[in-house]
Amino acid sequence: MSVRNPPFASHLWISISLLLFIHGQSFYLPGVAPEDFQKGDLLKVKVNKLTSTKTQLPYSYYSIPYCKPNKIVDSAENLGEVLRGDRIENSPYVFKMREPQLCNIVCNVKLDAKATKDFKEKIDDEYRVNMILDNLPLVVPIRRLDQDSSIVYQQGFHVGLKGKYAGSKDEKYFIHNHLAFTVKFHKDPQTESARIVGFEVKPFSVKHDYEGKWSDKTRLTTCDPHSKRTVSNSDSPQEVEDKKEIIFTYDVDFQESDVKWAYRWDTYLLMADDQIHWFSIVNSLMIVLFLSGMVAMIMLRTLYRDISKYNQLETQEEAQEETGWKLVHGDVFRPPTNSDLLCVYVGTGVQFFGMLLITIIFAVLGFLSPSNRGGLMTAMLLLWVFMGLFAGYSSARLYKMFKGTEWKKISLRTACLFPGTVFAIFFVLNALIWGEKSSGAVPFGTMFALVVLWFGISVPLVFVGGYVGFKKPALEDPVKTNKIPRQIPEQAWYMNPVFSILIGGILPFGAVFIELFFILTSIWLQQFYYIFGFLFIVFIILLVTCAEITIVLCYFQLCSEDYLWWWRSYLTSGSSALYLFLYAAFYFFTKLEITKPVSGVLYFGYMLIASYAFFVLTGTIGFYACLWFTRLIYSSVKID
Repeated sequence: MSVRNPPFASHLWISISLLLFIHGQSFYLPGVAPEDFQKGDLLKVKVNKLTSTKTQLPYSYYSIPYCKPNKIVDSAENLGEVLRGDRIENSPYVFKMREPQLCNIVCNVKLDAKATKDFKEKIDDEYRVNMILDNLPLVVPIRRLDQDSSIVYQQGFHVGLKGKYAGSKDEKYFIHNHLAFTVKFHKDPQTESARIVGFEVKPFSVKHDYEGKWSDKTRLTTCDPHSKRTVSNSDSPQEVEDKKEIIFTYDVDFQESDVKWAYRWDTYLLMADDQIHWFSIVNSLMIVLFLSGMVAMIMLRTLYRDISKYNQLETQEEAQEETGWKLVHGDVFRPPTNSDLLCVYVGTGVQFFGMLLITIIFAVLGFLSPSNRGGLMTAMLLLWVFMGLFAGYSSARLYKMFKGTEWKKISLRTACLFPGTVFAIFFVLNALIWGEKSSGAVPFGTMFALVVLWFGISVPLVFVGGYVGFKKPALEDPVKTNKIPRQIPEQAWYMNPVFSILIGGILPFGAVFIELFFILTSIWLQQFYYIFGFLFIVFIILLVTCAEITIVLCYFQLCSEDYLWWWRSYLTSGSSALYLFLYAAFYFFTKLEITKPVSGVLYFGYMLIASYAFFVLTGTIGFYACLWFTRLIYSSVKID
């Protein structure tokens, strides 16, 4: 007896899937269990790296002379966090749950020439201080000046600011030395315990005064809880100058909130520009519909007519004069030049495709939320390593189709070519970051761990995949290949390989470039990217566009009796990576305010790696689409 799925269940599944995609930006699994705090429980604030969108070089919090706790304890970071440059440490900021405090003195720092220079450099480069409480990053609420005057949140507060005194022309540096924290909590009415759902700060620059000599019991005249004197503005700011004394203070206030713990990240992740994403998807779908129409027209009209005509030719007098793509049937499956390299690139593309697909699916299902810091990077690295199995399999399978015999050589090249190139670029960039003494430099231990992942797991898996792929029987060509290659007639200017390859990359790039803007913004302007639902749809559109544009251009190429399609199919869709790199350059000059040469080199270095990866991915999609297409059309034709 078979049990049928009730229609209700399938409708429910479809509805849930749609909801996941559409609300992908607000759905996530927090990744850590909620912590309940009773009144008076200690809340320990942790400090993270100092970040700047002007330099892109993170520094550890204690690289400048802020107040230190008695003993600095480094939190254990995962692989992704280390690669991102996160350095999470304890801090002297300790609160008591639901017990507001005013004018707490943290410490008193006397600046020397080096400390003054460090602070001024960080203020010049607009560095922000990042802190964490109960896994929530510190944010500064800023009211927007548009019609709805909504509040936007910026991660971290500026180290300080530059300004001039009234009537003075000299620009001075001022430090944010007073922090007014607000901890938002959601209370459980039954147990009286509370969970933290928000962590905000308003930074001020205040020149604190006190009477007499400085001691642990000194009371400030500018900020005193006993006389109800509090800091509410930066009217008399604290200058950063050599030999000056800076007193660091903070207030902490507790506010009850209706936001439940499960939704506490929503304020960080809410994107105000959903409409742009929908516009991007509609725009991309138009491209896909246009291409699908062309592919359908070729398949149905041209091919159907061509195949039926070719199959009836024996009875007609035109039998002697064959035209179009059937003429090259004896050469179309001739292995290309540099076929080994093509096998390697196709295998790498399959590896990349598998990694991206699984990462995006996990992200859509909410497993890689930003609350799990470094989770996305760690997942991508591990998936890349394990996808080596499929890379070895697909490159060896194609290699055998090209009548190759040395599968070990191909497996080794597949395992080393792409990762080796990326690792070499990464190593040079890391040396530059090291030279700047930034916390973004990957430590030697982590570098060693990456090499172990590569040679200890990835390379053996590529060999296992290669062995399995080579043991399988080779794919049979649908038509026999002639002994002597046929001469290719002179081509029209628009069928020139370089021209058609460059034209082929425009549409796949056009399908993704709006989403690309948001991804670049999240990476380089340090904003949260959490719209994986949209990203998944755009990824599918990219696959379809790459496949269709390559098929269309491949058909035109075969019709003009040019049978060298193997490499061209890979390069046609792969050329979209060139446009991606050009767009990255445009983004650099129009949206970023990077001034340091090292930061510029870092940006272009990382974007070169991203473009190379995009080339491998899109090229492989185009290649497989073309391979399927040529096998399909030549197997449908009667060849004498």
